[in-house]
Amino acid sequence: MHVPDGFFNAAVSISAGAVAAAGVAVCLRGARRELDDKTAPMAGLVAAFIFAVQMLNFPVAAGTSGHLLGGALAAILVGPYTAVLCIAVVLLVQGFFFADGGLTALGVNITLMGVVAVVTAWAVFRLIAGRARGRGTVVAASFVAALVSVPVAAVAFALLFWIGGTAPIEVGTVAAAMGGVHVLIGIGEGLITAVTVSTVLAIRPDLVYGARGLAAPLVLRGADGDTAVTREAVSPVAQAGPRRPGWFLPAGVVVAALLAGVVSFYASSSPDGLERVAEDKGFSSQAAKHHLADQPLADYGEGHIPVGVAGVIGVGVTLAVGGGLFFVVRRRTRGEAPAKDEVSA
Repeated sequence: MHVPDGFFNAAVSISAGAVAAAGVAVCLRGARRELDDKTAPMAGLVAAFIFAVQMLNFPVAAGTSGHLLGGALAAILVGPYTAVLCIAVVLLVQGFFFADGGLTALGVNITLMGVVAVVTAWAVFRLIAGRARGRGTVVAASFVAALVSVPVAAVAFALLFWIGGTAPIEVGTVAAAMGGVHVLIGIGEGLITAVTVSTVLAIRPDLVYGARGLAAPLVLRGADGDTAVTREAVSPVAQAGPRRPGWFLPAGVVVAALLAGVVSFYASSSPDGLERVAEDKGFSSQAAKHHLADQPLADYGEGHIPVGVAGVIGVGVTLAVGGGLFFVVRRRTRGEAPAKDEVSA
């Protein structure tokens, strides 16, 4: 659901850019509470993985495809604040290196695919997961959260287009079309998210941010009754593993590279949900040529290099940009710790 240049007037583009910038600023501060020795490197991997999986368009209806948005997956794995930053990094790399998603529409894309999708997914996930103590509930909540986040972001697009799109539309008709096709895409998003979260839970449950704190307090029975202690009994989804991701990080990078470098050759070539709705409702002609459409990696190397090579390059760039950003945020968090301790003292 990458919005191209030309779909929105200047007022909406600037306003969405301001919302996106404010959202990223808030998330930079919020991410300091989420990033630690586990989540900082994990966040870079999540961004690279989302980049790779977004290349894998899957068919959802005759002549229509969809791809992962990734907001729910990122929020559950590394936390909602860090998730918005992950999506922003992916969109920046796609827009500036691969001409995927308009540059003037970058604020719209971050607002819809980052802020709206992540906030919706995290709210739904927390509502369902609650104080659950089993993997099954966490995985089910992941599926539903991902499924719901996609059509909500799609309907938000329709509302924005009604407010400041460059073509007149019947907002109800477009919202219904966008919501309908993106429910189907949301099912695919839910399956990918649930499978990924379930896999990480099975291998390294301590790396799933959304499964933290799900252990019950350890209760010791004494002669005078039950006495709860502060230490927690470790549940299967809250086991404390090694402090750092260790081998999981390079293994994840290899998986992302294989998805982008090999599996991407088999992705559906059909237009995605937004492109299909734009064609059916008569506003696809408003899309403008991307400002960087002539660079070698544009459209993932089409006409210049194999898509798999472009995909591997994209994974590397996303990992470098995301990893660098999260490393800096993590260092700033560590740097502020002594000051806070001094104030407390």
